[in-house]
Amino acid sequence: MTDSIMYQEDGYVVLETNQPEELMTESELLHKLETFLATQSDLPQDITKFDTIKKQAEYLLHNYCEFNADDNNYLQWYVVRWEKK
Repeated sequence: MTDSIMYQEDGYVVLETNQPEELMTESELLHKLETFLATQSDLPQDITKFDTIKKQAEYLLHNYCEFNADDNNYLQWYVVRWEKK
């Protein structure tokens, strides 16, 4: 049987072009994704099917782990646990 701790999400490590890595809570990352999506004009169809930026950000958070704005700019996020239990 799988240990439930394997599915525990405490936060995210976020990597972005020319920025130091950041540790964020889910709500902080959602805010960052909403801000990021608001500046993008060419989004994949699976994201644009949602009618609000909030819903798009939630979909992006749970279905992607990176988004490349262009060839030189990226945003990546990975689930982390704050402490080992």
